[in-house]
Amino acid sequence: MVENGTLTRLRPGWFALGAHDLRAATAVRDGGVLGCVSALQFHGLWVPPGHTALHLRRSPKMTGKNTACRPFQGPVRSTVDAVDSIPIALKYAAHCLESDEWIAVCDSYLNSTGESVEDLLAQMGAVGPTVRDLAYRTDPRAQSGTESITRVRLRAAHFTVVVQPRIAGIGWSDLRIGKLILECDSVLHHSSREDYERDHHRDRRALLDGWLTMRLTYDDILYDWPGTLADIRAITRADRHRARSVRDRAMVQRSLRESDHEGNMPSWSDF
Repeated sequence: MVENGTLTRLRPGWFALGAHDLRAATAVRDGGVLGCVSALQFHGLWVPPGHTALHLRRSPKMTGKNTACRPFQGPVRSTVDAVDSIPIALKYAAHCLESDEWIAVCDSYLNSTGESVEDLLAQMGAVGPTVRDLAYRTDPRAQSGTESITRVRLRAAHFTVVVQPRIAGIGWSDLRIGKLILECDSVLHHSSREDYERDHHRDRRALLDGWLTMRLTYDDILYDWPGTLADIRAITRADRHRARSVRDRAMVQRSLRESDHEGNMPSWSDF
């Protein structure tokens, strides 16, 4: 089959069919398997922009020209498949992605599979305290990578952030700080006129009911976060996000009741 071109020999014991993944084949040729960020991309998970380099993992004693990724803690696993599973890829990607990026990818995986953090950690094998801490900062309710990154960054800045609050007359929103609603648009958002019209109707209805809405674009979050954070702080520093009136406090309390999400109950500083 090698002679007639049906198979391509990549390295001793490893072959590829004609319709094979070129990046996986490159990793195997180089003494490893496709892993880490590259494996996450192969499996179709959302990965933040800018990660174009080849990420691979090698079995012990294997060598190659590309630098192999390593986990934070634990032994380097022997390679069996040409592409690592998602849990193993995530274990290694914790070393190559920023913390907020890694959490966003995990959010996507947990949201799409319905698995728990404990399930994911068990599939990763031995992990150290760094990965375990990051894993417990994930939230499978997140609906997009930009939403996840915004949540993680705002909490790191000491904001009390409510995830996926339900707003009367509007439905589910992405994030909330007091009565400030944050909508985190993805790169594909507003792909249709119907999306555009719906979101503007939601924003107008929210404003009439007493909510403030800030709609953040993909570029706002990923390429101009300092400016975006400054705008959010301009509102919160002036306490415009706080529910001061009886009407506003009732509005926020109703959102809490209708959201009915474990872990969404904020401290009173949220009001």
